[in-house]
Amino acid sequence: MGRTNLAEAGERELVAAISDGDEVALAEAVRRHRAPVVAFARRLVGDDARAEEISQDVFVRLWERSDRFDDQRGSLRSFLLAVTHGRSIDVVRSDSARRMRELRDSAEPTPPPESPESAAVAGSVAAGIRRALAQLPENERRAVELAYVGGHSYRTVAEMLEQPEGTVKSRIRSGLAKLRTLLAEQDLDP
Repeated sequence: MGRTNLAEAGERELVAAISDGDEVALAEAVRRHRAPVVAFARRLVGDDARAEEISQDVFVRLWERSDRFDDQRGSLRSFLLAVTHGRSIDVVRSDSARRMRELRDSAEPTPPPESPESAAVAGSVAAGIRRALAQLPENERRAVELAYVGGHSYRTVAEMLEQPEGTVKSRIRSGLAKLRTLLAEQDLDP
């Protein structure tokens, strides 16, 4: 389709040309529909720069997925405005979630610096736990370390150790019971 015909082309022909990789056809679609897309996005997100970004995303999506347009379901403008609506909602939700995270992070008090006494106690407890773990049978120690130190699920530990999940659960339970006894002997009862 020639350049002169694009200005007069119907929506089906215009989208067909875009599907064939015709950049001039995309430029014609942008010329025809950019203003309402930007205006709608601006109304939804309340920011000119974000509205421009959304508009660019909408036309990139038209370029990449022009096959999604069905002229039997509506006009190209209504299709582009529906894509604009979805993209704008995504942006608003993302911005809102980011603001909530920032608010939550700023509201969380920073923990006080660790005192030398608490650091010494923590070090002593950690050493006691290491000594107790070292006294467990290898198969129980490894399963407990993977589950509780590594933070892995029973299923993942079973896969890592190439053992049945039931066996791994039994070893962890047994190891924890022994660990509890060993820690109590060191006056580190949990």
